[in-house]
Amino acid sequence: MISRRAFVAGLTGSLLAAPLVAEAQPARKVYRIGFLSLNSDLQEPYKRWDTAFREGLRKLGYVEGDNVTIEQRYAAGRVERLSTLGSELVRLKVDVLVTAPAGSALFAKKVTSAIPIVFIGEPDPVGTALVASLARPGGNITGLADAHSDLVPKRLELLKQVAPSASRVAILWNPANASTGPQPKIAEAAAPALGATVSR
Repeated sequence: MISRRAFVAGLTGSLLAAPLVAEAQPARKVYRIGFLSLNSDLQEPYKRWDTAFREGLRKLGYVEGDNVTIEQRYAAGRVERLSTLGSELVRLKVDVLVTAPAGSALFAKKVTSAIPIVFIGEPDPVGTALVASLARPGGNITGLADAHSDLVPKRLELLKQVAPSASRVAILWNPANASTGPQPKIAEAAAPALGATVSR
């Protein structure tokens, strides 16, 4: 039978040791997510993406200010800024780089081959050599393609339905954004079957 003195001494020792055990436990990891965007954070469509992104993280148990920090960099439409902004995020040693929309991932790929990259809304990740294939992306990159390139011929068909006499179609695009490069070529290839030519 344990004496009262031994019980009290044991209990006191346990209570005094508890804070030391708590202090010895490693601090919980706070993950750092880098977010690289060609857009501006002031654009209304982006705000909806941002809200959905943060809500998705919360559902997975990642709460900003608790166990995750989000480092955001916006190029505000200036493609030439993406490499610099991506390099900043790499220097911050983020755990993962999330990129959106089209074009952002290509610049992220240029600045790191070690940090995982998750892209959102790339129109043709295979055609731009961002990934090896949709089934097996390879390397440090994966994400969500939005199949813009597959829709280019259909858009030309719809245009011809609306304006049957149209024979010359002009395409406005930014050649500095390599992720959109395959689309004009696809349009040029599809146009002759519709009795049209494409100018860019």
